[in-house]
Amino acid sequence: MTPNAHAAAASPTSTVVTGIGELTTNDPGLGILHDAAVVLEADRVAWVGESAAAPSADAAVDVGGRAVLPGWVDSHTHLVFAGDRTAEFEARMAGEPYHAGGIATTVARTRAAGDDALEANLVAHLDEAARQGTTCLETKTGYGLTIADETRSARIAARHADEVTYLGAHLVPPGADTESYVDLVCGDMLDAVAPYAGWADVFCEDGAFDETQSERIVAAAAARGLGVRVHGNQLGEGPGVQLAVRGGAASVDHCTYLTDEDVEALASSATVATLLPACDLSTRQPLAPARRLWDAGATVALASNANPGSSYTTSMAFCVATAVLQMGLSVREAVWAATAGGARALHRDTGDGAVGVVRAGARADLHVLDAPSATHLAYRPGVPLTWAVWRCGERVR
Repeated sequence: MTPNAHAAAASPTSTVVTGIGELTTNDPGLGILHDAAVVLEADRVAWVGESAAAPSADAAVDVGGRAVLPGWVDSHTHLVFAGDRTAEFEARMAGEPYHAGGIATTVARTRAAGDDALEANLVAHLDEAARQGTTCLETKTGYGLTIADETRSARIAARHADEVTYLGAHLVPPGADTESYVDLVCGDMLDAVAPYAGWADVFCEDGAFDETQSERIVAAAAARGLGVRVHGNQLGEGPGVQLAVRGGAASVDHCTYLTDEDVEALASSATVATLLPACDLSTRQPLAPARRLWDAGATVALASNANPGSSYTTSMAFCVATAVLQMGLSVREAVWAATAGGARALHRDTGDGAVGVVRAGARADLHVLDAPSATHLAYRPGVPLTWAVWRCGERVR
């Protein structure tokens, strides 16, 4: 997403947002403020404090006592694709189990689509996410699985998404030899995609890539200068979490089935446990153990896993409500995980231009709820509560 991608018109140079009934800052020094104001200047937050002390600005918006949060940070999506998998979803709802091999259906349709169609579909989903308060979003390749198709997916994603992840190691394409394909993922494909991506990922799971193959892919990506992420422990206990921690991955995503050793490893590392509750529900898996991870001291993020097969939603609010109502997190914890937690999983939580936080110097991303507090995200599940959104200082809703 470019800064102006979702803006109907250019914003003033500076805007003061006043009348904030409850402001969740995620800043340890600021905490949660009441009767607050925020000044946005260009693409940064310039000032945060009490409404009565707010400095003047070129424009003013009074939000009338509504709650304001940092924009959602969706750190795990798969939005460069064509087609859908409605029939597969219906079959799962009728009792058929989820298998990783369903990805091949989307691969075939994505390969057959033109660049314009893939880009239009990506932009439509980014717009949909932005209208619901998502202001920073990662997306992956992984539905091409050839050098040409992975490269064009990354190139298209890089024009619009905040972060791009290379996921050539999503699945071994039908008819390919596994070891030869791993060679390709670690070699020529990686070299072709790397200029457009900041991250690499591997689906370390039965039906995808085993521990030895995954470790090789992670090492190759790190040697090429990419940050590392891992899909792990989605379909059963497995090596994904330990591989991620051992390899210094920024995050391990899914974490549905965890041993005590996995939880301990996450709690004693900088690797973020990114939980994908919409995916767990759509695939009829158990929900990831959010409370257990949080209490152990692991860093928890929530993300949508938006994709056409196992989690076709861009609603971070749905993920937050699920985390509160069914996974044992408090509203404050779930909101933190969907904002600051996602930012940490993307290594965008500190310094100038940080996301997932409202403080001076942070990126000017705000999500205004049509509600007096963030509690309404879980108190009124399913209700569209987004009232206004600023992204990089531009009002996009």
